[in-house]
Amino acid sequence: MKKHAYLIIAHQEFDVLALLIEALDDERNTIFIHFDKKASTIPNLVCRYAKLILLKNRIDVRWGDVSQIKVELSLFNTAFNHDEYAYYHLMSGVDMPLKSQDYIHEFFESHLGTEFIGFTSGDISKELERKVKRYHFFSKHFGKKKGFIQFVKRVLRASFMQLQIALNLYRSKNIELKKGTNWVSVTHNFVGYLLTQEHHVLKIYKHTFCADEIYKQTLCWHSAFRKHIYDIDDEGRGSLRLIGWENGHINDFSNKDYEKLIHSPLLFARKFNSKNLDIVQKILQKVSN
Repeated sequence: MKKHAYLIIAHQEFDVLALLIEALDDERNTIFIHFDKKASTIPNLVCRYAKLILLKNRIDVRWGDVSQIKVELSLFNTAFNHDEYAYYHLMSGVDMPLKSQDYIHEFFESHLGTEFIGFTSGDISKELERKVKRYHFFSKHFGKKKGFIQFVKRVLRASFMQLQIALNLYRSKNIELKKGTNWVSVTHNFVGYLLTQEHHVLKIYKHTFCADEIYKQTLCWHSAFRKHIYDIDDEGRGSLRLIGWENGHINDFSNKDYEKLIHSPLLFARKFNSKNLDIVQKILQKVSN
């Protein structure tokens, strides 16, 4: 029996998370969850069949910051050292599977050795230049948190960015970078390789912006695993994820999206919220049958 590891990054919307855990509750799965250090309470989650492991070392994860990479590496490390899994599925706590566990396990059994990593197509050179080839200081303060100190840090960060542009200063000049969704389903061998590069990754992507969408794609591209990518041209199909992108933003799915979701050939979808639990429950009912 091939075992799978589900690696979940959670920080809110715990009603959705509880339904996600219910959908993944299968004896062939081990579920690893990292709760953001900022979460004041942790929900009481119960599995009947799957193993459920909560990471003890909780990280203060900030959007756009290298802490997003650190939490992913922590989950990969914990799962990799716990057991050997055929596949490691990196998910958020507001995702849902669109197929039954039998379907998912059969799919991956028929594609053993394939890496499901989505790659963004088109010319993204300017985006990569801005996010990774310039230094972003005070990256923990990318958000809109108010306060004088936060304001000063944002001004300093913006000023140094303009200075880098004016002086034509770059970093990571010699690395061909790739990008895509950070949510992936990858093999044991790829995770092992990824973890051998942990020190390098944290060094290269320190003081960058949203590099969680870049480091896995770039590592895979420059390794032997590149030839095992499922689909390099279609980011959604390549990652098996249906994501509600619209005009550069991710919209939460609701009841109006039900037909699109249940007829999608993809295996996972994001994202959902507790205000629209009906759609989550309908999907759960479908995948449980």
